[in-house]
Amino acid sequence: MVLDNKGFDLWADTYDKSVESSDKENTYPFAGYKKLMNTIYNTILSNKEVNILDVGIGTGILCGELYKKGYKITGIDFSDEMVKICREKMPSARLIKHDFTKGLPKSIKNDFFDIIICTYAMHHLDDDSKIVFIKELLDILDKKGLLMIGDIGFNTREELDGCRKIHENEWDNDEYYFIFDEIKNKFPKDYKIIYEQISICAGIIRIEK
Repeated sequence: MVLDNKGFDLWADTYDKSVESSDKENTYPFAGYKKLMNTIYNTILSNKEVNILDVGIGTGILCGELYKKGYKITGIDFSDEMVKICREKMPSARLIKHDFTKGLPKSIKNDFFDIIICTYAMHHLDDDSKIVFIKELLDILDKKGLLMIGDIGFNTREELDGCRKIHENEWDNDEYYFIFDEIKNKFPKDYKIIYEQISICAGIIRIEK
């Protein structure tokens, strides 16, 4: 099911509960959600006083906690309601309503960020569009920076097919999930790229110089 921004607006109030239920039951699509978020969170905490960009910030589950610790947050989301929820959590954060599937907003294209994160958002792009957008993100990543993409993902096509078979009634055929073996050679060659499988259907891609 592809949700437009209105669909995400309607889902905003119950989004966190929907995620929690799937994670708790260890089922697609959010199995491993808390572990994935905690892994990214703890990685960021090891970097003090960093400037963070969160693409597809949603309701601010992750950055809301980082904001409390004094990190400088810029967030992008195309849902009015999710941006509103974020603003209540992070009144001083820089929050931008924008559809990242159309690329980065012009207002940040000349900025640089120490850490860029994108969680459970990039699966709305097909593989070629993912690579184009990731290259855009790397253009605004500091030379010593880190890009972390946490999303529904798999090491191999076989792993994806196995998960889809188990969860065929819930499977969303309109989304494009990361298959690391099939996409890894499309990344820029001068970057270090690591993939970590977190659960049956989630993983983290780390990209840095």
